[in-house]
Parts: sequence; structure tokens; C-alpha cells
Amino acid sequence: MKTFKKSLKFTAIIASTLFCFSSAQAETRVTYKSAKSTSSYYQMAVQIAEAMKSGTKGSIIVTVEESQGSVQNVKEVANRTANYVFTTPPVLVKLAKAGKKMFKNASPKYQDIRSLFVIPSLTMHFVARKDAGVSQFSDLEGKKFLIGKGTFGAKEAQKYINLFGLEGKVKLVDVELSAAVPALKNGQIDGFATAGSYPAPNVIEAAAGSEISLISLTEDQVTKSKRTKLIIPAGTYPGVDKDITTTSLPVGAYTTTAMDDETAYQLTKAFWEQKSSMGKISPWWDAVTIDGLKTLGASLHPGAARYYKEAGIAIPANIQ
Repeated sequence: MKTFKKSLKFTAIIASTLFCFSSAQAETRVTYKSAKSTSSYYQMAVQIAEAMKSGTKGSIIVTVEESQGSVQNVKEVANRTANYVFTTPPVLVKLAKAGKKMFKNASPKYQDIRSLFVIPSLTMHFVARKDAGVSQFSDLEGKKFLIGKGTFGAKEAQKYINLFGLEGKVKLVDVELSAAVPALKNGQIDGFATAGSYPAPNVIEAAAGSEISLISLTEDQVTKSKRTKLIIPAGTYPGVDKDITTTSLPVGAYTTTAMDDETAYQLTKAFWEQKSSMGKISPWWDAVTIDGLKTLGASLHPGAARYYKEAGIAIPANIQ
């Protein structure tokens, strides 16, 4: 009898071990390279990781890695293996594939980059105090305006100031963007520029307890910027009751041909099926639409293409 019990116990241990081993084998691990941990894009990455776990019932586990920027994300393609997902503006993918600018010493692996899905765009916001009397870009002349340092938003704002005839006519405040909201509320500045997915947390903060306005660009200004036109709907921010025309830099999620088709398929499927749920928590997901696929700038991964075809979604010619 004792021998039988020992045998039964041993069998149970073996069965338990095999179950754990098979569960581990069935679980696919994916690395998702995002942005700085303080950015909204890192928050998005965490939400995507949770959505993937939920959408695949735990069969895909996404580990989020902090990044110093989109260029780094692309360059790491050269040394990463199979399940590497990264976010970056499509323009950098195009430069990498062409071996231009910061990608002059091109890795052959750049040619293996493939698209999965779009995520919220970097949207330009030109924010002003309501009482500053700023309703169009030319009204910034003589105003104290903060654009921050070293960020995409700062570079883009400076470009627009020069492009639209205001070079040397705007009093640029040389402090970090993190100081923008308190400085606006204290009347130390008339406005600030920021780039982020909308609704942007710092713009929401600025609108809380004080009245703000957003500059709406003209069609000509959008054309001169050579960026993608984007409309921030009326009511997105308190007190801003009209549609705002601005510009954006599309951002996508990419992988490489080293990822197997089934993993790419499941990732893409889980993203679109969970997007609505993510939008209930963070409205910036509501700005993501299928139409954004045309901006991705690299051919779809075959696994991702399979999902779009099954869903009856027309795949733009430029990413087929």
C-alpha cells in the first residue's frame, strides 16, 4: 500500500512538472521597445502589454522596455532576435531602409522591418492662455512662448516659427517643457508648444482651472509643414469648442521577418480587438483608425496581413 501511495505521489509530481513545462512552452514572450518611462508612449506600451495578455488569454506575454528614443528603437533591429516589437515614426523606418542620415551605416536587417499596426500619432499642440488673445499663429508675435528643449515638439515648434515668418519675433522661454503648465497658470508665459497623442495630459492639466485656447493652422501652413494634417475634435479639451486643425507625425508598431507568422497575427488581432477597451481607459486610443495603416511606410508582416484580410480590411498598396 505504501509503495502504491509513493508511486501515486511520484506520478502526480511528474504530471505537475509536465503541465508547468507545457504551459511554459505554450507561452510566447515578446519584447516591446517603447519610449522613456515618463512619456505617454510608455503608458501606451504598458496598456498594450495588458491588452495582449487579455486578448490572447495569456499565450503572449509582452515585456515593455524603456527606450531613449525612436532612433534607438530602429537601430536595435540590427542586434535583436525573433520577437522584437518597437515603436517609431514611419519616416525613420524609411530612412533606415534607405541607409540615410542617422542610418548611414545601414544594417542588412533594416530590410527585414515589417509593419504590424498604428498607434496614436505625435500631435502638435500650440496652447495659449485665453486672455492672451492668441487665435492664429501670427498672434504669437511678441508673446512669451515656451517650446521646451531637445524634444520632437520643440524642434517642430521652432521650425514652424521660422517657417511662418515669426523668427526672432517670439519671446522664446528657455526652460524645460515640464515647467510649462505652472508657468502658464502663473502668467509667466502666454503659451507653450507640446507634441503628444491627444488628448495630451499636460494640455488637460493646463485646461483644468484655467481657460486655454489652441491655435488652429491654416491649410497653407499645414502644407508648408510637410506633416500629416490632423483634426483635434471640438470638446477634446475643456473650453475648446471648435475643431482644431494641426499637424501630426504618425507612429507605428513594427517587428521583423524573424517573428513567426502566428505571433504577428495574434499580436495584430489582439491589438485591434482590445483597442475599444483601451479607449475607455485612455481616450488617445480613440484617435487610432484603420485609415492610419497607409502611413506605416513598410510592408506588413505576413501574419499581420493575414489578420487584415480575415477582417475584410483593404490593405493600402504601399504596405502590401
